[in-house]
Amino acid sequence: MQVILGVIFHFIGGFASGSFYIPYKKVKGWAWESYWIVGGLFSWLIVPPLAAWLTIPGFADLIRQTSASVLGWTYFMGVLWGIGGLTYGLGVRYLGVSLGSSIILGLCSVFGALIPSVYYDIYPQPGKDTITMIVNSHWGQMVLLGVAVCILGIIICGKAGMMKEKDLAKDTGEANKDYDIVKGLVVAIVSGVLSACFNFGIEAGKPMSELAVKSGINPLFQSNVIYVVLLWGGLTTNFIWCMILNASNKTFGDYTNKQTPLLRNYIFSALAGTTWFLQFFFYGMGESKLGNGASSWILHMAFIILIANVWGLVLKEWSGVRKKTYLTVVAGILVIILSVILVGYGNSIK
Repeated sequence: MQVILGVIFHFIGGFASGSFYIPYKKVKGWAWESYWIVGGLFSWLIVPPLAAWLTIPGFADLIRQTSASVLGWTYFMGVLWGIGGLTYGLGVRYLGVSLGSSIILGLCSVFGALIPSVYYDIYPQPGKDTITMIVNSHWGQMVLLGVAVCILGIIICGKAGMMKEKDLAKDTGEANKDYDIVKGLVVAIVSGVLSACFNFGIEAGKPMSELAVKSGINPLFQSNVIYVVLLWGGLTTNFIWCMILNASNKTFGDYTNKQTPLLRNYIFSALAGTTWFLQFFFYGMGESKLGNGASSWILHMAFIILIANVWGLVLKEWSGVRKKTYLTVVAGILVIILSVILVGYGNSIK
């Protein structure tokens, strides 16, 4: 039952992450940097402490009791993760949406899922799964098989995306002028590795969640105190970059431009930002049931990819492509679903 609840929580988190950008499509007349940082203020500054306040009374005291080293590393991992998110856009620019997203999410899945277990093999800690334990146990081997199958699903979805770009290019006669395989691969690798730092940040902040549990907090919500600090790092990176873009693009006026539907824009940006944070709110709940190892991270990533691709089908983003292309993306989605089943089974026999 614990495993089933963990999978359900991760699915809800993945649904939130795969759906959060939809409200942004309702924002009118604002530059990307303007609505992104407004939504980001809710994602990284407003909603995290609100969630912590609702689920962990006295969370601020827990943060004050935490050593400067733990806070520093948690915040720093958030900064690196923020850079990974920003470079994601460059990777997509140079490689295209499908290929760029597939490489970045694939690297993020692998690094985020397995590097912590490698670390704990070098620096063992009680209750932490090491890579040796995972490789040498039946349950761990099933999890690793699920990771491999998930990466295969990502590759298939990426292939489908490349086929889609070719199909649409034939119809419109337009090609991606920014395509640069060398630059794209370098940026994608940087983005994939740094994006995985969110999972490293959760590991770095574990003393805070452990302190919360010791104080009587429901373990289901223990990660919420970590997010407060971790997301400060993400806010720092994104805020600086968005302010630079506001200045260079002369878009500071967006925030008060009465020629745009200001109230509507703020509401939909806030909704997008809040939805984005919910992915990690439920990730923490799923983690409390499955543990923050390869299983939780790969389930989180798999569900994000799954939901994002399903939305693509629902919103008819694949209309106008060949039947072979459509069947390829469906096959990729089914393979990702299989990976989730394998990871879930691995946890059930742990």
